[in-house]
Amino acid sequence: MDSLAAAPGTGPATSPLPVLRARKSLATFAALPKDRAVVMGILNCTPDSFSDGGDYDSTETAIAHGLRMFYGGADIIDVGGESTRPGAVEVSAAQEQERILHVIGTLAKAGALVSVDTRHASTAALALDAGAGMINDVSGTNVREDMISLIAERQVPYVLMHSRGDSRHMDSLTQYTDVVQDVVAELGEIRERFYAAGVKAENLILDPGIGFSKNAEQNWELLANLDRVTALGNKVLVGTSRKRFLGSLLTSAGKAAAPKERDDATSATTALAGTQGIWGVRVHDVGASLDAAKVAARLLQGKKRREERLAAAGAAQ
Repeated sequence: MDSLAAAPGTGPATSPLPVLRARKSLATFAALPKDRAVVMGILNCTPDSFSDGGDYDSTETAIAHGLRMFYGGADIIDVGGESTRPGAVEVSAAQEQERILHVIGTLAKAGALVSVDTRHASTAALALDAGAGMINDVSGTNVREDMISLIAERQVPYVLMHSRGDSRHMDSLTQYTDVVQDVVAELGEIRERFYAAGVKAENLILDPGIGFSKNAEQNWELLANLDRVTALGNKVLVGTSRKRFLGSLLTSAGKAAAPKERDDATSATTALAGTQGIWGVRVHDVGASLDAAKVAARLLQGKKRREERLAAAGAAQ
């Protein structure tokens, strides 16, 4: 690591904010690991996110947690200032920006590759100016033209996630003929709008939108068929972390597991998704999913080595 910072209460840093050293090089998208799934750490600078709302809703606590994830191995830190949980109340772009811009700038200065989780083009532009290197947008079929124009202008990596409706209505929009085929088709249609605007294919990352306008069974069908999403040819990001369908799976004595009790199941989905060739995962518990991503990568390597050995033996006969 070229740049170090002490988290609050550790080492020489005794102030509430970390003491940062100047970095020697910038974190870049091109430098991300290519031998395993990329691990994106979730940083919710919000009072109302479903899992950790309020835990990091001050600048100081958000920066400290972002640095913990960065030093814990996160390849990307995804910073968001608006909850997108079902039923969440929308916030203005100005309030969102107040919550996240200083956090983004500080983490970027520490050497982290930062993504901004936003539906607003104005926030995305300011975040890029503050040091963010990519955009993560949950808008799906509601993506706005100004966001498409921004990505075409800046040519930065952009996560195009599948969703229908908004936070208040998405749970009522789960009618699919075949959730896998329909999600793939709808992602393809939205993708064409970006291509038509001049966005380069290598800058589009597709996300099937687990939990967004999908019920539990539909989430499992998507997870079991991620190869259909990767077949579209773009990088694929998967976000299952602590979501309701995992809580329902882990029900005990009639009570679903609480969000923070779902990390083991999340890391299992990371491993399973990793074996299907996805590009990255978005998670709360960075360490566990980083380990799971490494396991999945080695499993794929083992399969590839055997196939190559058998092919070589066949060619020699």
